[in-house]
Amino acid sequence: MANRTYVVGVGMTKFEKPGSRDWEYPDMAKEAVGKALQDAGVAYEQVEQAYAGSVYGSMGQRALYETGMTGIPVMTVANACATGSSALFMARQAVRGGLADCVLALGMEKMEKGSLGAGMGKSKVTIIDHHLNAMVAGRPWEMDKAPMPQMFGNAGREHMEKYGSTPEHYAWIGWKNHKHSVHNPYAQFQDEYSLDQVRNATMIYDPLTKLQCSPTSDGAAAAIVVSERFVDEHDLGDRAVEIAGQHIATDTPDSFAGGSSIQVVGFGCSQRAARRAMEEAGVGIDEVDVIELHDCFSANELITYEALGMAAVGEGHTLVDDQATTYGGTWVVNPSGGLISKGHPLGATGIAQCAELTWQLRGQAGDRQVPNARVALQHNIGLGSACAVAVYKPAT
Repeated sequence: MANRTYVVGVGMTKFEKPGSRDWEYPDMAKEAVGKALQDAGVAYEQVEQAYAGSVYGSMGQRALYETGMTGIPVMTVANACATGSSALFMARQAVRGGLADCVLALGMEKMEKGSLGAGMGKSKVTIIDHHLNAMVAGRPWEMDKAPMPQMFGNAGREHMEKYGSTPEHYAWIGWKNHKHSVHNPYAQFQDEYSLDQVRNATMIYDPLTKLQCSPTSDGAAAAIVVSERFVDEHDLGDRAVEIAGQHIATDTPDSFAGGSSIQVVGFGCSQRAARRAMEEAGVGIDEVDVIELHDCFSANELITYEALGMAAVGEGHTLVDDQATTYGGTWVVNPSGGLISKGHPLGATGIAQCAELTWQLRGQAGDRQVPNARVALQHNIGLGSACAVAVYKPAT
């Protein structure tokens, strides 16, 4: 029988504009891991394994040397924008399988300014070549120099054509997430904008303006994942948050059939991962209170409402009309500010989501606290493609 798993400590750096802080991977890892260990009340010598996520760095072992050299297994994880959640997934697997009682999950990234390219190297085969080919199949869309905004922007356009959403719906999501981040000291941006400012910002790829797009960022986040036995032996129940359900899904042929940009950007992966994670946790979406959702672009947040079952297919924009995804609504989505405003250092994003939800369920989120939060859901997608969804509950 699989062991129950808990997050007992989380920590993160402030997410920063690339190049604005003089630090290297070991510096950011030491800061994030140190905070997580302090939060847990655990010494690094008690950690039995470590999974260190980074898309560009590929140096998990070296990054942790400034924290400690204890000889434990350290694995570097890379899985596109779902890298951090993949490190967390592997940490949980080690604990659930009884291979370790205390495991570290770390995510970190140093990025270049500007939009992400179509691949991670010079190979003719890139991580998203299937996705780009499917996007332009049967559509009069030419390849843009910034493929990520184009892919998600085209998904938004498809939703508008099929279901009647409008640019105003996507602008509202950008406005909401910037407003939420005002109270997050870890966010790259903490400025509040008017809806008109979001709507009239520089157009990146119609309908997405600059204030509806996640920025490149530097930063790190860490989580300590432990067994129920470890919680009991070290009296950590007051800070433990259970990972009650978790799943990672990848593409099926449906992602590339029919020329649907909505499918290309991970709708099916999100749907499958969410269903499996919620089934394991024994909850429905209506029981979830707070969600950290992969809003790399505002169009993806709206589409993901439907993938998670928050609205029927084609009706995600009605949640915007009802303001159902902010404080006072049915769910609070991205209280941290999300990727759009908190920032998106690729390898760190998934574990930063875990940190935010841990604080929310402990009641430690300060002015952004979601009242009476008891069930939380994390959604982290990486084109290539992988989608990680986790469901969290308080231990007590």
